[in-house]
Amino acid sequence: MASASDVAALVTGVRAGSRGDIARAITLLESTRADHREAARDLLAELTPHTGKAVRVGITGVPGAGKSTFINALGCRLIDRGHRVAVVAVDPSSRRTGGSILGDRTRMADLAASDSAFVRPSPSGRHLGGVARATRESMLVLEAAGYDVVIVETVGVGQNEIAVSEMVDTFLLLTLARAGDQLQGIKRGILELADVIAVNKADGDGEGPARVAARELSGAMRLMMPGPDLRRPPVLTCSAVTGSGLDEVWAEVLHHREWLESKGSLEVRRAEQQQEWMWALVDAELSDGVRAAAHDIRDEVEAQVRSGGLSAVEGAQRILDAYHAISG
Repeated sequence: MASASDVAALVTGVRAGSRGDIARAITLLESTRADHREAARDLLAELTPHTGKAVRVGITGVPGAGKSTFINALGCRLIDRGHRVAVVAVDPSSRRTGGSILGDRTRMADLAASDSAFVRPSPSGRHLGGVARATRESMLVLEAAGYDVVIVETVGVGQNEIAVSEMVDTFLLLTLARAGDQLQGIKRGILELADVIAVNKADGDGEGPARVAARELSGAMRLMMPGPDLRRPPVLTCSAVTGSGLDEVWAEVLHHREWLESKGSLEVRRAEQQQEWMWALVDAELSDGVRAAAHDIRDEVEAQVRSGGLSAVEGAQRILDAYHAISG
């Protein structure tokens, strides 16, 4: 799988839109084997010139906001309009196997069944913020395969929202009305990251509370961003079940992208994201290198730290000493 001929075949297959080759290419990107990482770099070098044209959207939300149901409904709507939609769902990883455990394909059944869609869970592994190192690379593969809308769904926990916001054009916060405390559970930092905010489940008895929540959020954004020249994220209501408001939410996503382009900010944002990606790759490679260098002493050091024979500081120093001894 890691030979030059295999990489060339994958490039051809991905460019032709072969679902099997797309899946194999992403699997290669997710591998941590040294030969696979080298092949992955060659693969990306060939595919990158064919990327950059898709609308990149990150979607996060409070627990229970219905992110997967929302993405399923929105994605099907976009496909009906002639788009090709790819979803990379950043899943929490099993500590035992390292694999994804949420199974987003089962929650996006309609979208996953479409020939014009590709849904891929991306196990978060141990990397900072719970975002897989391969998530950005998977996005590039999907763009090279011709998907013109790429959605990244976050787990909605930890700092992964920050990481995802640094790899998309528009960051959409999905929330819902709560009984009397709509703003509870929404971190200020996430609100500051949001480009568009949508209150989901605005249907039936939930329609009224959703509109109240939207007004409260709009007021909160005015307080957080009081300057007249600042762009405040629009706050809308929608229902992934009935489809109400989904067109308006997508229109705001496109409007934000147009606003970025009019300011010359889209290219700047993507250039800055490339820089952040570079350092993320450096950090990941260093982390893997340290763990590999400490392989022979890892169990011993961990046992001593757990028993109190070594402090965490002393244990870390032994691990780093082992790395420096190998790296020179």
